[in-house]
Amino acid sequence: MDDAAVGVVWEVEQVLAFAPDAATAAVAQALVVPTRWAGCGCDQQALWGRCIGTGGEPYECVVDHVRAAAHCSCPSRKRPCKHVIALMLLWVRGQVPSATRAAPVVARLAALPAPSASVPPQQGADATPGAASDAASASEARGAAPEGEPAQPSSRHDRHERAARMAAGLAELDRWLDDRMRTGLGDPAIAQYSTWDELAARLVDAQVGGMANRVRRLAGSVGAQPQWHEHVLAEMGVLHLLAQSGARLGDLPPDLADSVAAAIGWQVRQAEVLEGVPVTDRWAVMGRSDTREDRIEVRRVWLRGTNTGRWAMVLSFAAYGQALDTSLEVGSVVHADVYPYPGVLGLRSLVGRRYADAEPCPQVAPLGVSEACAAVGTAVAAEPWVERVPCCLVATPTVQAGRWVLTDATGSVPLLAEPRSLHMVLACSQGAAVPITAEFTVAGVVPLTVHLVDRHIDVGPLADLSFVGAR
Repeated sequence: MDDAAVGVVWEVEQVLAFAPDAATAAVAQALVVPTRWAGCGCDQQALWGRCIGTGGEPYECVVDHVRAAAHCSCPSRKRPCKHVIALMLLWVRGQVPSATRAAPVVARLAALPAPSASVPPQQGADATPGAASDAASASEARGAAPEGEPAQPSSRHDRHERAARMAAGLAELDRWLDDRMRTGLGDPAIAQYSTWDELAARLVDAQVGGMANRVRRLAGSVGAQPQWHEHVLAEMGVLHLLAQSGARLGDLPPDLADSVAAAIGWQVRQAEVLEGVPVTDRWAVMGRSDTREDRIEVRRVWLRGTNTGRWAMVLSFAAYGQALDTSLEVGSVVHADVYPYPGVLGLRSLVGRRYADAEPCPQVAPLGVSEACAAVGTAVAAEPWVERVPCCLVATPTVQAGRWVLTDATGSVPLLAEPRSLHMVLACSQGAAVPITAEFTVAGVVPLTVHLVDRHIDVGPLADLSFVGAR
């Protein structure tokens, strides 16, 4: 790209300062991929392009980089939005070609509003567009960061510092894994929880909390069963994969980059998700699963679109002993907008507008065991670090080789259930094949719901069994 042909190009720091807050600058990074864009061009005053998203129509972006004014056709309330910031980052990296403006671009440029007084026009390489309100953004993050999301950096320097810390944390994790491979899983240090906890603490300091959580969960697997070596080795391979992928986010396809970023701990705010394009369907509430992480109870509710067949996971959280969200009742159908988080699988979602009251769920369409395994295998191939994949299968609970399994003529899968859930599954099935919604995990299949002809029995795990009598 010839600077003489396109005018003065901004610096990366200037583009990041042009963002309305640190969160927008962060999520824009995943869009800085040339394959995500079409019809891009730039000249001495402007740049333009279409961002190809998950919706039916791409978002049209145009930027006057002389007056520091921009517009995007996306519904975001933030201006400039993440698409504008991503396009400008492509531009400063030399990935937007020189071009002649088409008539629609000329019209959009003419319609741009005058720049804000707080954002002075670009006058040269040393000019800096008005600083974004990072302090306000940081205050909002500290007061309302969802699901334990860390406060967003409060300045441009802090953003760079956080990115550097994350990169250093991932590099340290990879070195630690190399050391473990050299010493072997027979090293006595592997059996000490402090070995893992110290690493997790350093990863938290590096702001890659997603990796820290995986490390702590992995520590609990050491010595837990006779074949623990296989599981620990496989999970260490996943950690290595994520560490390497996290260091190469800019080289990954957009959806895959989003999935990796979420896995290592870079959270996307709910407001950003709700600015996306929803999937409107009649969503069957297929199952519920509660777990406890430290002193927080986590509820996963699995939905499946009756028309699209798409799965969605809705998370809710509560302090220990407090009530979790009960608005999505297993066995009901909700006509609603569902907004998926960015990623390859896009399982985690938010429920938006509801168009009608919940209705009883009709009969489900389960898969056979081999078909279910194939579907789960496809999901794992897309995101090898995914820990839970939902599926509805029809099978018979029985005992094989001393352990409970779900089986049919095509195969068997190990059944992983607490006594309460197992007893309920056995009572509902009465020794026959029944449709069951379950979570497929590395350790086995966790039953969530048994679908009978006239009702749907919630058998999912509870975070606190002392509340069983109240259910």
